[in-house]
Amino acid sequence: MSFQPDDDTRHDLTAAHQKAAGFLSLVCTGPQVFGTSGTTVGRRAEDLWLRVSRSSRLRAPRPTGQGALGAEQLVPDSVPRPRLHDTVDWTEAGWFYQADVFDLVGSAVSSTPDLRDDPGLDDGWWTGLRNALAAVAEVPGTKITLRQAWVEEVFPKYLGIAAPADVERTTGHGDLQWANLTARPLRILDWERWGLVPVGYDPAVLWVSSLLVPAVADRIRTEFADVLDTPAGRVGQLIAIAEMLQAVDRGYYRELAPLLADRARELTGVTPPQGTDVGLVR
Repeated sequence: MSFQPDDDTRHDLTAAHQKAAGFLSLVCTGPQVFGTSGTTVGRRAEDLWLRVSRSSRLRAPRPTGQGALGAEQLVPDSVPRPRLHDTVDWTEAGWFYQADVFDLVGSAVSSTPDLRDDPGLDDGWWTGLRNALAAVAEVPGTKITLRQAWVEEVFPKYLGIAAPADVERTTGHGDLQWANLTARPLRILDWERWGLVPVGYDPAVLWVSSLLVPAVADRIRTEFADVLDTPAGRVGQLIAIAEMLQAVDRGYYRELAPLLADRARELTGVTPPQGTDVGLVR
């Protein structure tokens, strides 16, 4: 399930996209594509892709070294991703708008963050993903994704255990799910959340997003066993599960709920609390 915008947001994003195209002298064609967050819209402009996002005015201007612009400046060229060609930002009516012009790439593996069918990815694809994440880990990160205060809130609420006192971090993508990956060739999309993430969090997010397709979920555990099967990687898995259970509690990914609860129980020995919708979807 995607976080699709309501009609007012859709209308506002459409108008903002048209304004950005005018700023950047781009002619856009084809359908609009709204992001899974419900706060972005993209559209083709010849061999480019114009993406516009909307956030609180308090987030202006763009923080140095973060988001798509920071990734373009700091992430190695070896990491396969759409390259950023131009940007423009503006504030209007209490909102901060960011417009980015990227390479046009093929469709994502899935139109939703969670996977429903096996995409048949070959060994080279998995090797490329491992190498890409290893290269990103070498980059100094400035943004902390999923702060300690959030971890301390969600662990007892969704996992029924105390949060770890300290979370080991590395630089990562921060949103490594199937709507942010292309298949042939591999491209990693949407770098808004990249920065310092819990160790193991990136492959763990991909893993929990794949639980409806056991063969792919098992492949992820095999490919990233070197990090997932460590104490820090176990914490990364629990953080990814808690985050997805929080989304379930908000009405998303309900088919994943029993699988997530089972994986949490296997890792902790504790049955997740029944006080939310999580424990009711069986």
